Amino acid sequence: MPDAVFSPFVIHVTPRPRGVTAFARAWRPWLQRLALAALCLAACQARAWNAERMLDAARQAGPQALDGARALQATLQAAHDLNDAGKLAAVNDFFNRRVAAREDRELWGRVDHWSSPLETLAKGAGDCEDFAIAKYFGLLALGMPAHKLRLVYVRADTGGPGGRPQAHMVLAYHAAPGAEPLILDSLVGDVRAASQRPDLAPVFSFNSEGLWHGVGSTGAGTPGARLSRWRAILAKAHAEGFE
Repeated sequence: MPDAVFSPFVIHVTPRPRGVTAFARAWRPWLQRLALAALCLAACQARAWNAERMLDAARQAGPQALDGARALQATLQAAHDLNDAGKLAAVNDFFNRRVAAREDRELWGRVDHWSSPLETLAKGAGDCEDFAIAKYFGLLALGMPAHKLRLVYVRADTGGPGGRPQAHMVLAYHAAPGAEPLILDSLVGDVRAASQRPDLAPVFSFNSEGLWHGVGSTGAGTPGARLSRWRAILAKAHAEGFE
């Protein structure tokens, strides 16, 4: 049997001189198990969500949440090998189609409520913040780095009564520092570059790593210190299987 030399993901095989001993043959099952463990490790590192924990949490939230979680997992599996643009489109389309736009007062009986992804799927509805939060964690589940994503509070010119801009939240994707962000929005079906959204004026943005004024790169503290709701959502999402 050849000797096996293991890197984290690739098994390199080198020739072994003739005269394999019984001792080497005895190690063959262990080498095979180690190879399988290496492959499992690669798969786990590529996927940033816990399928069983997500389904267990969804069962507790009710049948609509469970149905939504299963559909989300199917979407994540299908989008796993796509490039960033494909992942953005898949997650944006999933939540825009799956979730109906409703105000917090109608859904929760209060002016402002931030829902976790499974809470949004359980309701089948949410406001702009719920859409942005769900898309953020959906993309993290696909292994997208948090530094590429920001939830952005904007003033949106919706053409509503009086012509006043409305408070709104979107999710922004930055391919690289200083790159023009792409916007995922519950009001628009497709993903668009920020320059194609002159109706949006950024106020501040945040993710699980920091908080920024506008969409610039100057740190302005931690999200936990400024947004207590965000800290609660991070904990809820982790309990729901989002790593």
